[in-house]
Amino acid sequence: MKVLLTTILSVVMLSGCTSNSEIEVQPIPGSITYGGQPRTKLTKSPPGSAIYNSFYDSSGQRVKETYILQPDRTLKLTRRVVVPDFP
Repeated sequence: MKVLLTTILSVVMLSGCTSNSEIEVQPIPGSITYGGQPRTKLTKSPPGSAIYNSFYDSSGQRVKETYILQPDRTLKLTRRVVVPDFP
């Protein structure tokens, strides 16, 4: 009974783990990876490091982005948040 319950719970949990490329964060003007990867490689940071970028978009809103350094030294945009300047 416990094995069946564990199996069902595992299937339900894994069904939420889909890889849909449509939900990936795409770079916008101001993003580090907008127009392609940067020419310089981050050689001193270990793979898996988080890199943060903050800028103002074309409408004047403050944007904060998080990148993860991949093993091949490219940056993957993982998160973008638009935050108000004044809380």
